[in-house]
Amino acid sequence: MNCRGCATALSLPLIDLGTAPPSNAYLRAEQLNQAEQWVPLRVMVCQQCWLVQTEDYRAADSLFDADYAYFSSYSSSWLAHAERYVAQMAERFALNTQSLVVEIAANDGYLLQYVAQRGIPCLGVEPTASTARAAREKGIEIHELFFGVQTAQALVEQGRSADLLVANNVLAHVPDINDFLQGFATLLKPAGVATFEFPHLLRLMADNQFDTLYHEHYSYLSLTAVQTLCARNGLAIFDVEELPTHGGSLRVYVQRVEGPQALNASVAALLAHEELAGMRTEAYYASLAPAAEQIKHQLLRFLLQAKADGKRVVGYGAAAKGNTLLNYAGVRADLLAWVADANPHKQGKYLPGSRIAVVAPQRIAEEKPDYVLVLPWNLLDEVKEQQAQVREWGGRLVVAVPELQIL
Repeated sequence: MNCRGCATALSLPLIDLGTAPPSNAYLRAEQLNQAEQWVPLRVMVCQQCWLVQTEDYRAADSLFDADYAYFSSYSSSWLAHAERYVAQMAERFALNTQSLVVEIAANDGYLLQYVAQRGIPCLGVEPTASTARAAREKGIEIHELFFGVQTAQALVEQGRSADLLVANNVLAHVPDINDFLQGFATLLKPAGVATFEFPHLLRLMADNQFDTLYHEHYSYLSLTAVQTLCARNGLAIFDVEELPTHGGSLRVYVQRVEGPQALNASVAALLAHEELAGMRTEAYYASLAPAAEQIKHQLLRFLLQAKADGKRVVGYGAAAKGNTLLNYAGVRADLLAWVADANPHKQGKYLPGSRIAVVAPQRIAEEKPDYVLVLPWNLLDEVKEQQAQVREWGGRLVVAVPELQIL
């Protein structure tokens, strides 16, 4: 395989997680007597541009299909993050009723609803029918298709060039990352600005976040790699912020190469930090595989001991990262009875691979399990608040990443 960023032949492995089905391919009851497609989940590092990426086995349209089950609006902390973002961007870039905000991968309208509330014209591009439908129900204009140069050109021809382009947690999800970024350079007005938010590869490595590796994530991004990708596609980074979301993310601000925004010192500072950490060296990438194996063993020892002690363990949060963890560790319903999730689009279905049932959160209070394994560890504070009742009967919350903790 060649690098999807610079076409260099790939030879440096990051990790091999065996085989797994796509992490968001939740099963309906009638599918339980059918076979799933398990494909290799291997991640490689480009030693030329330092883009970290999965090997290609599944096409994007088979991963982001009409039944796509990830809906952004079921996390209260993420909604608050989106509302703050809109307020900050409206002030910083003087957005008003004459502006146009376009969000790529608008999902269920979780962010654009706050743009619309301010009277700022907006539209979203979203390829998955399930989430696009939910966004339209919020009154958001949605173009239901994948984004790239062709989509951008069509919008420009309609007079829909953007003052602000928003792309939250989507840059990692695109197989043709160059076409995607060229689309941004095409759709932006000459003085327009785009922001990308994505989990920071530096945090993934430092905190052993191997469970964020799955087929829907084609790329794992550092500022080093993103700067090279942007420059190749007519974009220039002028600012960057470190965020706590998703276990540690970056918000990167870009413009056209001839854009008017001044370069912030934060860009050089973070690039230097990545260089000092060793992100341009082979040795930097050697630690994740043994750390993942240790996490797997810790989780299995805990679950097996709980089973031997007659304790009941359930899960909370039917997250894609949880599916990576459970399938890598080989966990099934005999060790994890079920997983509760607030998203009704997942309830009544089964996790891909492990085939553990997804239920409504009230099941936790009804059955009073001894342990609740929180799979989306990045939302632990939110879950602690929502599930404070667990302590009333002596139950404990558990997380497995970056190491097993019984809270």
